[in-house]
Amino acid sequence: MNNNDIAAEWFAFAENDLNSAKFLLQMLPTPYEIICYHCQQSAEKYLKGYIALNGGKLIKTHDLVLLNKICSQYAVDFKEVEDDCIELVDYGVQVRYPANTELTENDMAQAIESAENIRKFVLDKIERSQ
Repeated sequence: MNNNDIAAEWFAFAENDLNSAKFLLQMLPTPYEIICYHCQQSAEKYLKGYIALNGGKLIKTHDLVLLNKICSQYAVDFKEVEDDCIELVDYGVQVRYPANTELTENDMAQAIESAENIRKFVLDKIERSQ
C-alpha cells in the first residue's frame, strides 16, 4: 500500500470521528465528553494521515502536540493549528473514564471548532500541494 492509500484510510476514519461527534449533538442529554473525545480522535487521525502521506513513521500516541511537531517537520506552518491541538489533547484519554470531568457546552463547541480547524488545515495543505 502506498503513502496516499494509507493516508486516505486515516482521513476516512478521521472524517467518521468528526461526523460522529456532530451526530451526537442530537442526543439528550448531550454527551459532551464523548463528543470531545471524537473531536480529539478526528484531529489525531488527520495528523497521523498527514505524517503517513509524507512517508513518516506512525507512532502510538494520543498526544496531538507531539503529532503536530512531527507534522511541522514536513511543513513549518503547522504552528497555525498548535493551539487547536493543545485544546484537544486532554480529550484523548481523560474523558474516556469517570473522573468527575465537568465539561460544558462551550468546551464541546470549542472542541468541534478545533477539530474542524485541523481538518480544514490538513486538507487544504494537501490540496495546495497537488
